[in-house]
Amino acid sequence: MPSRELPYPLFDADNHLYETEEALTRHLPKQYAGAIQYVQVNGRTKIAIRGQISEYIPNPTFEVVARPGAMEDYFKFGNPDGKSRREIFGEPMRSIPAFREPGARLELLDELGVQKTLMFPTLASLIEERMRDDPELIHAVIHSLNEWLHETWGFNHKDRILTTPVITLPIVDKAIAELNWAVERGARAILVRPAPVPGYGGSRSFAAPEFDPFWKRAVETGVLVAMHSSDSGYARYTSDWEGGTNEMLPFKPNAFRTVSEWRPIQDAVAAWVCHGALFRVPGLKIALIENGSSWVAPLLDQLRDVYKKMPNEFLGDPVQAVKDSIHVSPFYEDDLGDLIDLMGVDRVLFGSDYPHPEGLAQPQSYVDAIQHLSVTDQAKIMGGNLSRLIPG
Repeated sequence: MPSRELPYPLFDADNHLYETEEALTRHLPKQYAGAIQYVQVNGRTKIAIRGQISEYIPNPTFEVVARPGAMEDYFKFGNPDGKSRREIFGEPMRSIPAFREPGARLELLDELGVQKTLMFPTLASLIEERMRDDPELIHAVIHSLNEWLHETWGFNHKDRILTTPVITLPIVDKAIAELNWAVERGARAILVRPAPVPGYGGSRSFAAPEFDPFWKRAVETGVLVAMHSSDSGYARYTSDWEGGTNEMLPFKPNAFRTVSEWRPIQDAVAAWVCHGALFRVPGLKIALIENGSSWVAPLLDQLRDVYKKMPNEFLGDPVQAVKDSIHVSPFYEDDLGDLIDLMGVDRVLFGSDYPHPEGLAQPQSYVDAIQHLSVTDQAKIMGGNLSRLIPG
């Protein structure tokens, strides 16, 4: 039984599964064999992408993981005692079936008091950046992962676990085909990386006219476009300042990187309006997941100022376009009152990030941050808004 009874259902915008070692390779075409390998390094299993060992996720097998919500106090109160990352994470645990397959996860959702959730992969976030010079390989690996997701979790398990296939955009026709494939198999939401799109001639904005056919197809299918925090490639810019590796290492503390941690999502939202896609393709439904909300006010202020100075560079009011199409899932420690004032209560989505250590051990506890709101508004944030975007 859940720890408390709430007067409205919870639709969590941010749950995660942990992939098995075969998730990226089980359905990978033979010509790409060896592109992804698991190797032993000093007795520990690591993932190697085209022969290059990645430290992005220290334990890519997820056999042992940090406990859900291990970092709650860190994000709520900071780290006044200067604890190491290992001390903050605390005692790890072995993965349980609920992290690996949907049947057991449904039972856990019942225990947690969550009626419905979007389910995101975890390991998937390292794929695109490490293959950015080979678009064909990116598409092949992403489809292999999506085949595994569909086979193992399904894209709509009993209308309660909505697993999000990943859509990569480098080759537009392939992206549209992948979208159609996923929707035909029940996908209600898709995961698109908030980053420039890699390509043979260099990277470009996902909001450029080249990608309009894909976004129009997304509108036609009615899917929710989720942009979850990922490796957006910005470690390259940190390395320009600090030297060293270009690989993003999210579990290694770095003050300089943390100062600009939300620049990728800020740039992504700016691209939506500055490059015009939100105006050319009306009807897009976009949710920003696990990106917090501290960046929202500064970005809207900047867009408002730029629009005042050069309105001819936009196809419409960028601030209004953001408010009309984009939904934000703030962290539980964010100032939700400020976000509601900026975006409106209808644009705010509850997301627990369960079972990641950065998230909440008890997803229901998110409601503690919005006790000052009416029950009607609480119900919108805790599930009603997402149910409107993905009707049952």
